Formats: sequence, C-alpha cells, structure tokens
Amino acid sequence: MKHTVDAIGKQCPVPVVMTKKVLDQAEQGDEIQILVDNETAVNNLSRLAGSTGCSFVSKKTADGYEIRMVVKSDKQARSEAEPEIVCTPASPQGDYTVCFTSDKMGDGDPELGEILIKGFVYALTQLETPPAVILFYNGGARLTAKDSPCIEDLRTLQEQGTEILTCGTCVNFYDLGEPVVGTVTNMYTIAEKLTNASKVIRP
Repeated sequence: MKHTVDAIGKQCPVPVVMTKKVLDQAEQGDEIQILVDNETAVNNLSRLAGSTGCSFVSKKTADGYEIRMVVKSDKQARSEAEPEIVCTPASPQGDYTVCFTSDKMGDGDPELGEILIKGFVYALTQLETPPAVILFYNGGARLTAKDSPCIEDLRTLQEQGTEILTCGTCVNFYDLGEPVVGTVTNMYTIAEKLTNASKVIRP
C-alpha cells in the first residue's frame, strides 16, 4: 500500500510527527511518500527512516523535496528494534538532562558569560555521573558549532556516554553548519527528552 504525507509548509517537528503516525499503522512493504519544503525536515526524516529500518530516497522537486520510504520490517520487528537504537552509555549516567539555550551563562557582561559557560561545560566532565542528555537550542546551538570553545569538553562528555543533541532548526537559522560534536535533532525529540527526564538543568 502507498501512503502520502503532505508536509509542505510544515516546520520541525511536524513532518516527523505526521510521518511517524503513518509509519505506526503501516505494514511491511508499504511505501510512504512524504512531501516537504525544507532540508531540516529531510534530515530529520532520514534519521527516522534509519531508526525504524525503512529505506530512504530523497529527490529535489520544484516545490521542495519528495521522499520515499519503504517499510522493510513488520511492526513487531520495528518495535523490538527501536530500543536498540539508543546508545548504550560508556559509563554510569546521571538521570538528568542539561539544556543550553544560550552560548553565555547568566545575565550581565557577555565576556564573563562566555567564560562561565565554558567553565560549566568543563565542570560537567568532572562530575562522577555526567548527564544522560545535553540539549542545545536557540543561541545554545553555537556551542556545538565550529570554533566553539567547548568542543573538546563536549567530546569528552560524549565519550563518557552523554547524548549530545542540537536543534536542526536553530542550526539552519543561525547558518552554523553541521555540529562538530553530537548530532542534529528535531523539536519532537527535544520535547521527548525533556518530558522523560527526571531532572532538567538549565545553566
């Protein structure tokens, strides 16, 4: 069976949510055609396909992008496979999530704010239990971009098992390019991480 998802004009995370609803009802061998008009949606849908065992083909069109996903496994197999996508921490994790909404810490002098945020990220690497997840959105997305002073410490946290996610919409808005550390994510995933966290810290 062929399904069509018209997400033209829809911003993150709507195309992912719309496609996931169809995917949850789809059977093995079904084809899902998704129409979007922005690269963020294409990237996010590519990750959705990879995490659910679907094939993924994207082509540019006059109106944006046409994506073709084919369901390769049955619902039970997809359900059993999805938990394996989550990275297994390399070390015990603290049951908390840290959110960076700015590349500075606190109000006041901007230069001091930059010094403080760098010190805070370094301090996270020294904790006995590093955070399970670190989210970067709005101005915080700059901290995972090229020339960020926090890259080495963030790499250390990633090696310790911390999941590092940067908002794709924010990356595109600020024209930051692909994050140097961690992966790009969408607002649906950010909402999931925040609502599932036992504790959320925002420096």
